[in-house]
Amino acid sequence: MSDDVASPCVSICALDGDDVCIGCFRTGGEISYWGLLPTGRQRDVLDRCARRMNGEHQPCVAREAFSER
Repeated sequence: MSDDVASPCVSICALDGDDVCIGCFRTGGEISYWGLLPTGRQRDVLDRCARRMNGEHQPCVAREAFSER
């Protein structure tokens, strides 16, 4: 079994006024840095996407991940 996390991209790429894609619910930063994020952070992104889909505000994982460095 692979540890790779599949991108949630559904090829409907448009960011709304909150910088969240209307297709996959990732932020612009999460989309840009997807391939650079460790798998644990990618899973965090998927969790936040699900929460955003349900109307919850969720901060960008990429901003958090790269500000910790």
